[in-house]
Amino acid sequence: MAHDIHIIGGGLAGSEAAWQLGRRGFRVRLSEMRGGGDTTPAHQGAGLAELVCSNSFRSDDSEKNAVGLLHYEMRALDSLIMRAGEVARVPAGSAMAVDRDVLSAEVERELAALPNVEIVRERIDALPDAGMTIVATGPLTAASLAQSIAGATAQDSLAFFDAIAPIVHRDSIDMDVCWMAARWDKGGKDYVNCPLNREQYDAFVQGLLDGEKTEFREWEASTPYFEGCMPIEVMAARGPETLRFGPMKPVGLDNPHWATAEHPNGRWPYAVVQLRQDNKLGTLWNMVGFQTKLKHAEQVRLFRTIPGLENAEFARLGGLHRNTFLNSPTVLDRQLRLKGAEHVRFAGQITGCEGYVESAAVGLMAGMMAASELAGDEWRSPPRTTALGALLAHITGDAEAETFQPMNVNFGLFPPLPDVRKKARKEAYTERAKADLAEWIGERVAELA
Repeated sequence: MAHDIHIIGGGLAGSEAAWQLGRRGFRVRLSEMRGGGDTTPAHQGAGLAELVCSNSFRSDDSEKNAVGLLHYEMRALDSLIMRAGEVARVPAGSAMAVDRDVLSAEVERELAALPNVEIVRERIDALPDAGMTIVATGPLTAASLAQSIAGATAQDSLAFFDAIAPIVHRDSIDMDVCWMAARWDKGGKDYVNCPLNREQYDAFVQGLLDGEKTEFREWEASTPYFEGCMPIEVMAARGPETLRFGPMKPVGLDNPHWATAEHPNGRWPYAVVQLRQDNKLGTLWNMVGFQTKLKHAEQVRLFRTIPGLENAEFARLGGLHRNTFLNSPTVLDRQLRLKGAEHVRFAGQITGCEGYVESAAVGLMAGMMAASELAGDEWRSPPRTTALGALLAHITGDAEAETFQPMNVNFGLFPPLPDVRKKARKEAYTERAKADLAEWIGERVAELA
């Protein structure tokens, strides 16, 4: 069958993109290598949209939770993954969890029922030179295709351990304890600095050593660490002073809260944890050099012992795992197209989103963008006040390219509401998002029909 668009990858994002295009009447070739003689180290079967880890889509609360809001918005746009998720749903309290086999079968059934969607079991080894394409091959992209992508994006490599440092909501940092400065006052007041004395530092190092860690998956275990993304607990194990000469180095950082007549600028703490701005809105700040394999509960407990972070709210916790993703703010335009090769779009986790729902959401938007382009319509992205718009804006330019790492959707990606009381802010974000999404859909009725 001749096709209007080629989608490479039949996971959550590729399946969602195929649905958005297919139900609008466009001819889709959906290529999935599983079932054609190839597989990945993580997948068990050949079904489309197979979940390889958890079976949870996380919170379904659209009033107070950003991922629940994303569920709501995707349902409003007739998401295949959310539609199939309802069929496959299993009890999980306020969360949404699914039977992974039922989900996969339902996605495949819905796509197979579209006469203009052709599902082909084949491996694609290189980016096409022409023809509209969506690449949605996920975090375990086949080596040959990854090499082709690396060549097209001028990246040295796409297959590596992504070193994820925790990210903190700026308004949860106690600035009566912390202060803004750069080391030796060079470069402006660019960092939030959290001071530790000797006793606090020693206890923190011991906590790193004693904390429960996550284990590598089987396909990650043979990949060595890179020195540039060493877990903080591995550094701590090299000696008690290692962190004071690494990411927690205090030199050149005078603490003004410790000022005295003799030392009007304050004194250097024994150690310092620095946070660096992570998005253009200034709402999210990452803990510099704090990539870790501590379990999430351990991270929250231990990092809240750091002075100034006692009440920290985390937009993302740390991690370190093998992944394949683009530095999207650098190489993709605002419509997820590869700069210099605009016939190729990317979707899903390879764009630098994190999580099942986020991957499907980016696939949904990539499909809608491609449909708009094929129809000759002018594309206008969802408002940045929506979960869809905020996620898209972050991965296509609002994130800091230098420190870009995979991100779940969270309210720190949304334009802030400074005049709203903190306790009411989550509801205010979701109310604004729902109203703005409804207006956006209303303006695009013809295109969305």
